[in-house]
Amino acid sequence: MKNRGYWFVFLAACLWGTNGTVQALAPEAAQPLVIGALRILLGGLALLVVAALRGVLRDGHKWAFWPTLVAALSMAAYQLFFFAGVERTGVAVGTIVGIGSTPILAGPIGFIVRGERPSRRWFIATALGILGCGLLILVGKSIQLDLLGIFLATLAGASYAVFATASKGLIEQHAIEAVMAVTFCLGALFVLPLLFTAELGWLAQPNGTLAVLHLGLVTAALGYLLFGRGLRLVPVATAATLTLAEPLTAGLLGVLVLGERLTLPALLGILLIFAGLAVLSFVKIPRTKIS
Repeated sequence: MKNRGYWFVFLAACLWGTNGTVQALAPEAAQPLVIGALRILLGGLALLVVAALRGVLRDGHKWAFWPTLVAALSMAAYQLFFFAGVERTGVAVGTIVGIGSTPILAGPIGFIVRGERPSRRWFIATALGILGCGLLILVGKSIQLDLLGIFLATLAGASYAVFATASKGLIEQHAIEAVMAVTFCLGALFVLPLLFTAELGWLAQPNGTLAVLHLGLVTAALGYLLFGRGLRLVPVATAATLTLAEPLTAGLLGVLVLGERLTLPALLGILLIFAGLAVLSFVKIPRTKIS
C-alpha cells in the first residue's frame, strides 16, 4: 500500500473483524446490546487515559460543538442500531448489511459535506466488496430476512459513515487521541442507561472478562486510534471501503477459530473483498475537492 493511511484503516478493520469471534466465545448470558455498551464505555475510558497521558485534551483550539455532538451521537447510534439489527436478522445478515452499507453511504456523505469526489477505483473496489459481502451472507444455513432488522442495520451503516465524516473534520483540528476520547466518552453517556438494569454477573467469568477487555481495549481503543490515523490521510469514502476488511477477517476467523465450514460462496466472497481492497489500496488514488 503506497499510502500508510490505507494500512492504518486496514489494520483497524482487521481488529474489528475479531468482534464476532470474541462475542461467540463470551458467556451465553452476555447480551449483544450490553456488550456493545460496555465496549464503547471501556474504550472511551481507555482513550481518555491515553489522551490525558499525552496531554492533548487541552490544545488551545476550540472544539466545534455540532461536529463533536454529531460524532458522539452517531457512534452511540451505531451501537444501538447495529446490535438491534443483528438481533432481528441474525449475525450474518446484520453484520454484512451494517458494514456493507457504510462505504455506499460514506461516498455521497463525504462528497456533500467535504467535497471529496470518489474516484473510479473507489466505485470498482466498493462494488467488488459489496458483492463479496453478499456472497458471505450465503454461508448461513438459514437467513431471516426481517425488513425492520435490515433497516436498522442500514441505519447503523449510515451512523458509522456520519461518524467517519464528522471525525475527519475534528481530526484536522485536534489530536487523534483527543478526538476519539471525547467522541467515545460522550457517546458512552448516551448508552450508559442500558447498563443500569442489565445482568452483568457473567463479567465475573474469565471468558466474560477477557471478552470485554479485548472488545474495549483492542477493538475499540486501539482500533479507533489506528482508524483515526488513517482517516487523517485518506478520504472518508476510501476509509469506509477499507473497513470491508472487517467481514474478511471475521470470515477467516470463523473458519480457523470457530470451525465453520468454508463454502464455495464464502470463499468467492472473501476473494472478491480482497480484490476490492487490493484495487483500492495498492494503487494511488487522487483526492480532489470541489473548489
